[in-house]
Order: sequence, then structure tokens, then C-alpha cells
Amino acid sequence: MSSEPISRYHDLLSDSPALAADSHAALERGQQLRGLLFGTRPVCTVLRPRFLTLAQHALLHGVVKALLPAFQTIYDRALADPAFRYQFRLLDWENELLSVDPGFPCPSPTARFDSFFASDDELLFTEFNTETPAGAGYSDALSDVFYGLPAFQEFQRAFNVWPIPAKPGVLHALTDSFHKWQGHTSEAPRIAILDWREVPTFSEFVLFYDYFKALGIEARIVDPREVEYRDGKLMAGDYHITLIYKRVLISELIERGGIEHPVVRAVRDRAVCMVNTFRCKILFKKASLAVLSDERNAAHFAPPQRAAIAKHIPWTRVMEPRTTIGPDGNAIDLVKWSLANKDRLVLKPNDDYGGKGIVLGWTVEQPAWEAAVETALATPYVVQQKVKLPFEAYPGFENNALFVLDRMLDTNPYVAFGDYMHGCLTRISTEALVNVTAGGGSTVPTFLIEPR
Repeated sequence: MSSEPISRYHDLLSDSPALAADSHAALERGQQLRGLLFGTRPVCTVLRPRFLTLAQHALLHGVVKALLPAFQTIYDRALADPAFRYQFRLLDWENELLSVDPGFPCPSPTARFDSFFASDDELLFTEFNTETPAGAGYSDALSDVFYGLPAFQEFQRAFNVWPIPAKPGVLHALTDSFHKWQGHTSEAPRIAILDWREVPTFSEFVLFYDYFKALGIEARIVDPREVEYRDGKLMAGDYHITLIYKRVLISELIERGGIEHPVVRAVRDRAVCMVNTFRCKILFKKASLAVLSDERNAAHFAPPQRAAIAKHIPWTRVMEPRTTIGPDGNAIDLVKWSLANKDRLVLKPNDDYGGKGIVLGWTVEQPAWEAAVETALATPYVVQQKVKLPFEAYPGFENNALFVLDRMLDTNPYVAFGDYMHGCLTRISTEALVNVTAGGGSTVPTFLIEPR
């Protein structure tokens, strides 16, 4: 990102303490009024949004478009071929639920990539959240809040800025999937935003509830413990659910409620439409990036897909005893090489979220890394090449004083129907693990920008 707009924004704040104080007050007030909290923490803690140039946005769109066919290729193959599917390391009950026909073709009508601009023209994708992509409601609401900040209003004298909304894409994914599931009827959906009431993202469910209601769509926030499947209907009290906006993790649903949970039975019987589907688990596995980048699978991809994978997917392997091609192009003993190269590597659980279980090799001592590798060999993990983390300066306000800190940032485009990008989430952090759930980060709205 060019330093000019960032410097201009920061100069506005530093040249006018009153403007900085008023903007901080407006940010706090706007978040409080909209309930923009992650648990008890404000979602955003800085006074500047993320700026993307039009060229960066175009690159993001283009890379997403180039990579999605490759993900579709491995999904189709995995669904049809159990031997190929083994590479994803699905659990037995996950394999069992793949037989449940969701009623529409895309396993993940709403999804989100996690990626990093290592430079203005170097973009690396490290994860693909195809199960419960969060943040769209927060990001859109923060865009509205920032339009009310005095500093942001003043900044617009010199720059055109546009938000990149994400909620409309989520809504389209939900309603289009519902109509395909329905067939030829035109009944309006009755949505259940489904997750545990105690989760820290509950305030985002309220944002979506308000959004649906404002568009005349019936909706409720529902805890999985509140539902019953009776007389061929999924019910939450007297509320008949026909469309589940599934925010609860499938693994947690099964762990707490079992394979015969009312939601599972209703989806299996085609009594309710659920987005995302049980089949989303294939690509949700961190191993999906290993399947893409593993030399054993290269023949499954067309040349443009292979080129996109090589350029934009960091070297990734399921951690197991084997010989493979390393990131430098040489044959390696995967376990021995990983033990000897911790400063280049990250270990990630195959199926988790929020930064849980991730070990950044360059942040731990060798004994801790060796213990992490042992864990990775016992439980499905992937090992992934370290990517260059970009950083930008972001201004905060504390004790009536402005301060500016360099923060790591990621770039997380939302995807509809496994087909195209819509919306973009940005998270920033002073820690190398850029994840709000992990406790060290902040969400900021993302705006397109160009000089006036």
C-alpha cells in the first residue's frame, strides 16, 4: 500500500488532537450503539481503516478466480473417490455425513480465504474457511461507523473511498441455496442463525438478525440445544425453521449432540436447508492446501491451475513419515526436514479455528518444536511454509493521547458459491498470529481508495 494516504490520514490525527479525540469518541460510541463487541472487547481498537488500491483489489479478485477451480477439482475428486479423500484426513463420522445430499451443488455457498499481501503484487493464501466464515457483519458495520468518524470525513476531501460490503453476498448465498433446495415452490425462508448463545461472536448474529429483518426475512437466533425435530419439522419452540444459517461448528454439534442430533436428522431428511453443508468439511480441512500443493496430485490440475497454486499457495504437507518434494524443490524426509527447519515452518491442526493449536516455529525453542512435531504425527496436522507477514502503521488513542504502532495485517476475501469474491475482511495484530479469536487482534473495515 502506498504510504501517501496512510501518512495523510495520520497527519490529520497528529496535527489536531481534538480531531483525534473526537474520532476516538465517535468510534467508541458507534461500536457501543451497534453492539460491535467480541465477547466484551470492542471489535475495532484503531482509528484508521484498511485501504486497498484498485490494483490490489483487482489482483485479489483475479487470484481468487484462478484458485477456485483447483479447489473445486479436489472437492469433486474427494467426494467421488474414498482413496483420494484420505488425503484430507476426515474422521469416520465426517465421511458418513458426506452421504447427506444438501439439495444444492455447492458444499460451501459462503466461504472465506485467509491471505497475505507479502508485497503489492505478491499474494499468498494460507487457509480456506469453508465451514463458518465469520466477520462479514462486523466488517460491514464498522464501515458504517468509520463514515461517522470526523477524521475519516476530513480524509475524504483528498481521497475517494468505497466500502466492500460482505453481508449481501452472504444473504445471496443463503437465499439462492434455499430456493435450489426448495425446488419449484417460492415459499420465503424462515432462518435460524444457529450457534451456542455463549460464543463471543453472538453480537454478530444480532447484526445479521437485524439485516434479515430489515429486508423482510423472518429470522431468529437459535441455540442448537433449543431445537426439536418433530412431525417432519425442525422447531425452536413454536418457530418452524426452514433455513439454517449455520454458524455452529459441525464438530461441536456432533460432540455435544451426537450424530442423531435433531439438526442432523432434519438435514438428512431434507426437512430443512442448511448453509454451509456437511460436505463443507472436505475443503475446510487444512489438508486441502496440502492436497493442492503436493506433487502427487499435480496431474489433476490444468496448467493455469498449477501455475496459480505454485504462485499463491505456500508449500503445505500433511505431517507424516514420507519422502516428498520440499519447498526448495529437493526430495526430503518430511519429518527429519521439518524438525531441522522450524524457523521456516508453521504447524496447524487439520481441523480447528481461531488460531487454536497453531505453532509458529520461529517463536519457540527447539524442544518445544520437537514436541509439537510429535503431536502433529499423532493427530492430523499440516506443516506449512512460513509466509512473509505484511505490516502497516495504525493509530490508536489511549489516555487522551494518540499513538501509532506497526501491526501485522491479513486480507480475507469472502467467496460466494465457490465461484467469485465478494467483500473483504481485514484483521490486524501486534502478534504474528493474526486472529481476533486468539485474543491479540482487531478487525478494521476495508475500503477501496484512490486520490480525488
